[in-house]
Amino acid sequence: MRARLILILNTLVVCSLLALGVPLATSIVRQHQESLFQDRLDDTTRFAALVVVAPLGASSSDIGAELTRYHEVYGTSAAVVDRQRLAWISTPRYPGNETGDVPAALRQAFAGRHSAETRTIWPWDDRPLVVAAPVRRNGDVVGAVVTVSPTGRMRAAVTRDWALLAAVEAVAVLLFLALAHLLATWVLRPVRALDAVTHTIATGRLDVRVPGATGPPELRRLTTSFNEMVQKVEAAMERQRAFAADASHQLRNPLSAVMLRLEGLALSLPPGSEEEMRDLRQEAQRLTRVLDDLLELALAEEGGATVETIDVAVLVDERVTAWQVVADQRAIDVRRSWEGPVLGAADPTGVGSAFDAVIDNALKFSPEGSAVTVEVAESGHDVEIRVTDEGSGLPPEELARIGDRFWRSPGHQNVDGSGLGLSVARTLLEASGGRLEIAAAEGAGLRVTMAVSAVRV
Repeated sequence: MRARLILILNTLVVCSLLALGVPLATSIVRQHQESLFQDRLDDTTRFAALVVVAPLGASSSDIGAELTRYHEVYGTSAAVVDRQRLAWISTPRYPGNETGDVPAALRQAFAGRHSAETRTIWPWDDRPLVVAAPVRRNGDVVGAVVTVSPTGRMRAAVTRDWALLAAVEAVAVLLFLALAHLLATWVLRPVRALDAVTHTIATGRLDVRVPGATGPPELRRLTTSFNEMVQKVEAAMERQRAFAADASHQLRNPLSAVMLRLEGLALSLPPGSEEEMRDLRQEAQRLTRVLDDLLELALAEEGGATVETIDVAVLVDERVTAWQVVADQRAIDVRRSWEGPVLGAADPTGVGSAFDAVIDNALKFSPEGSAVTVEVAESGHDVEIRVTDEGSGLPPEELARIGDRFWRSPGHQNVDGSGLGLSVARTLLEASGGRLEIAAAEGAGLRVTMAVSAVRV
């Protein structure tokens, strides 16, 4: 963003300098040209006045010597031309009356007018400057004096002035570039801080704030408003977590009392009521699991994970052994795949609880006699725990929703669960900087990947 802002600012200043520099460069050319033209016009007019005192067609006179000295000093060719366009007196290197701009200048002179500037002589234009003045006698134009001046010195002077102008504008651009860099840094410092804090908040940390001591007043107000918003969101989420934790904790006692009363009521019910009582017990147990999951989710969202270096393979091996009893009950083969110690940085309690939720789902939705594969391996900068089952899997539209709180696939409504297990697992992993990914496995089933940062020694 800073580069784009600097580019915009410098584009504006370059356009402004060009808008000022082009007319100024043109003015420099006109100034030098007008000075040269006026000087040559004065000289040509003086020569025309000298010619008046000598009759045309006479032999060499003082005018010839004057023109010759003039040519030697200034390098300007000159000629005195009569009405028949014949050169009466001319200096060396005079181009002739039919060359370049000479015919046009003579036409103006024989019309009784002095030459006037008709074109701009740019530094790359090497044509000479032609000036003509009429020679009048008794009010009639009887001839003309023509001077043909090289413009090399004038063009060199223009080039030097243009180079100086370009140098001044280049220095101005460099100074403004430095100023634009400082200005962009000052303006965008709060924006960069806001971007960094927003990214941190997106990872789940709500305890960070944007420093608002620098930058324009508008951005300082935005920073203050953003911090107030984050504070209110943090307070609201904290109240929500506290409510979920308190509600789940407080509801356990009444629920336990209801279950005790159900057991007492079951003793006095008539025969044939066993099925209804069994359904009531299952619903009460399901409600107990939901309350337990809510409490676990609230505790997980509360944060406070202790990240340390652990052997992820050993931790997973312990949890798989603990779940082996459940797998044996359903004749599910749990296949383990890892080699040697695999070190990662994570909260062992959080990773263990997250793995319990994942393996519970895998065993729950796998058919009897199938297999669940548990892999632990390094992948780039992470350690990945991959749990792959051979269940029926989910269609793509349902796969996008798996992990949402309380969401359960319509095809699995008859399977025990609260829809909070994977949400709890994701929250526990993110608390220690990890992540949870869910994708379709090859063939059938799901592959759940738990990733934590790898530690290399």
